[in-house]
Amino acid sequence: MADTELPTLQRIEAAAGLLAPLVRRTPVWRWVDDTAAAGIAEGTRVALKLELFQHSGSFKVRGALLNIMAIGPELLHRGVTAVSAGNHAAAVAFAAARLGTSAKVVMPSSADAARVALCRSLGAQVVLVQDVGDAFAAAQRIEREEGRAFVHPFEGLQVALGTGTVGLELLADAPELEAVVVPVGGGGLAGGIAAAVKQKRPGCQVFGVEPVGADSMSRSFAAGAPQPAGPISTIADSLAPPYSLPYSFGLCRRYLDDLVLVDDDALCRAMYLTFRSAKLAVEPAGAAALAGLLGPLRDRLAGKRVGLIVCGSNIDPETYGRYLARGASFGDRGVAA
Repeated sequence: MADTELPTLQRIEAAAGLLAPLVRRTPVWRWVDDTAAAGIAEGTRVALKLELFQHSGSFKVRGALLNIMAIGPELLHRGVTAVSAGNHAAAVAFAAARLGTSAKVVMPSSADAARVALCRSLGAQVVLVQDVGDAFAAAQRIEREEGRAFVHPFEGLQVALGTGTVGLELLADAPELEAVVVPVGGGGLAGGIAAAVKQKRPGCQVFGVEPVGADSMSRSFAAGAPQPAGPISTIADSLAPPYSLPYSFGLCRRYLDDLVLVDDDALCRAMYLTFRSAKLAVEPAGAAALAGLLGPLRDRLAGKRVGLIVCGSNIDPETYGRYLARGASFGDRGVAA
């Protein structure tokens, strides 16, 4: 990756200035209570970056705004298009409306109904197709026939600059952190946050957490190059891209200290603990960082000051209730044995 393509600290800080009037500076909350402590190693102190409170319900707005701003006014009137299971589509819908253009988003028919409704409420035209493969083909057709600009869900410099601002905010509000744990899907969130953290605080570790059933980044790390996902089987559909791509893969390889895997039970348990203790209703992706801390990272981060990225909360009530009940069956200790 050429230096000219890197999300340098200076570029991330400039992006933060551009986004400041358009996004919410989401809070950082120190999470301390007996329920949380039951599942976390003794002495570990946790700060939650509550990006679920961002416009449209996830961090995705940051990259979507920067991508659309980069299109330029001469093309902006044609509108934008995107492919997403939900969060990115909603973010593009919000960003397009905020910047004075239109959005036509393509979503698989299996997408969460609440996310489809959210996209429509934000002003987007929603095109439903059979699956993700059909979705990308449909978006390419819209781009070609209507002249709309394609806004990628996780790849590219603008995405990394947007997500990098999450890392800057986290360190500004919690400068004591020794480690940061980030959910991993396509790698846009993890790559951008890790780039910001490592350039601002080189001694702070950054770990990615990926679902077992959508492990394209882990496969890519093992192969040393971007890889397609295997069979997708996870409740964390926000973390289930069909493949990894070079830019985000490169950032994750360059800046992440390690990448760990969690299964769906761990995600449900973390969702339950987040609800039970922090009183937050999160989607599976939003609980992934906690699942990592309670599971494979528990001993490695014992006694440290750890920041967790709570990345999103878009999920329909029925599905949320089902996952919460599944998590509750394991009790208050979460994923700890």
